[in-house]
Amino acid sequence: MSIAVRTKKTAKKRIRRTPEQARADALRVARELLLKRGPNAVTLQAVAADIGMTHTNLLHHFGSAAGLQAALMTEMTRELTNALEHAVQRFRSGKADAEELVSLVFDAFDEGGAGRLAAWISISGEPNKLEAIGEVVQSYLEHIGEEDASREARARISSASFLVTLVAFGDAVIGETVGTMMRRDRNTARRMIAKLLPVLLTEYEGA
Repeated sequence: MSIAVRTKKTAKKRIRRTPEQARADALRVARELLLKRGPNAVTLQAVAADIGMTHTNLLHHFGSAAGLQAALMTEMTRELTNALEHAVQRFRSGKADAEELVSLVFDAFDEGGAGRLAAWISISGEPNKLEAIGEVVQSYLEHIGEEDASREARARISSASFLVTLVAFGDAVIGETVGTMMRRDRNTARRMIAKLLPVLLTEYEGA
């Protein structure tokens, strides 16, 4: 006589949370899903299942999947702001050289997932949701130079910063894939931009 053994996937036990704790836990899991499986994985159903909440309860906190993604982008924007401000302060005070500045900017877009989420939102046809990111980057570009620098010097700094930011953003989105295809290690773009940055700051006259 055979015995049929049935397996049942157990759901995570639900726990009592304050509204603040529920939002914080949901955003933490949403970020983990983003980094591990990409933006399409950031759904209310997936997040609710992971933290042991009902879909309806999570819907109450965020309104929709788009609301969850917007909240995640807001959190990432705040982190991006702090990271870029830190990079600028260290560079302007002489505590960071070009290589460290580039590394800080690349990390700001890559490690928290802001670059990938921003790219996905842009491709989805809702670029207006990226206005906050644009404001952060614009502020970073404006303040990386010395306030009393000449107009020409500020133009060079702005142009150089634009290139660093553009490459950092692209590297966060597709750098690993392109690196693998071209047999380059993960930090190749960082090293190239770090070597190029001093040249841009001293020789390029900007646009």
